[in-house]
Amino acid sequence: MRETVHRHLGTLVAGVALAAAGTAAAVAIGLPGTAGADAPGGARGGGTRAGQGPDGIRPAVVEQAPAEGGSGTGRDPLTDDEIRRAERIALTGQLQRTGENAAGGRGPQRLSADLAEPEAGEADHPGAPRRADLTFYDYRDDTLVTRTVDLDTGTVERTGTQRGVQPPPSRAENAEAARLLIAAPLGAGLKADYQDATGRQLTSPDQLLLSGGIYRAVPGGRPAALGQCGVHRCVRLFTKVRNGPWIDTRAMVIDLSARKVTALDHG
Repeated sequence: MRETVHRHLGTLVAGVALAAAGTAAAVAIGLPGTAGADAPGGARGGGTRAGQGPDGIRPAVVEQAPAEGGSGTGRDPLTDDEIRRAERIALTGQLQRTGENAAGGRGPQRLSADLAEPEAGEADHPGAPRRADLTFYDYRDDTLVTRTVDLDTGTVERTGTQRGVQPPPSRAENAEAARLLIAAPLGAGLKADYQDATGRQLTSPDQLLLSGGIYRAVPGGRPAALGQCGVHRCVRLFTKVRNGPWIDTRAMVIDLSARKVTALDHG
């Protein structure tokens, strides 16, 4: 844990981001528009019609991205408003009252919200209802809950529950896993590496870039403390200092269900 790894990746990621930004800038510069309209050969001096370019072709119009509010149509992705509304509809009754999220708060942890596939016979129907599939993880009893919401009627059409099914962790779960790791004795190496890289103390997940993967126990695997992973929701983190190096935390498994941190035994 006292060794930072893949330091070159920080430079590589920054370079890729810069290259992407440069490409975006080039695209923006290359878009037809009103720039140069006052230049020789433009609308003033080139004899072309107003609103046309020097070659007599009207400038292209770049359409604005659709607003995130309101309701989508057809197979458009769910808007932010639709996701919020679908979550309010789905989180009714006992699920909201007794469910528990990754931080131990009230209500289950939302994992995803996606536009549901159309029912049979609705695929080509322009007036087909829009439905949302929402998945939640209830840490109260380690249950994955899936609810399909009809956004037109505001009702829950279907509910499914499963145990032992572990989709990838959400951003909020990765942050909670990092919070537990920072607070645990086994997080001492992570904090030391962070201070070596930045000269500052690590106190919050917000200081890191995080991604995570689900860890499942294997028969006969060690240590025994991780034997429930798969039934419990367990996460391995990939951590990176913001604008800095990666820190290897892969040997630590955070059991979000039990709120415990355990080191893998590779011996």
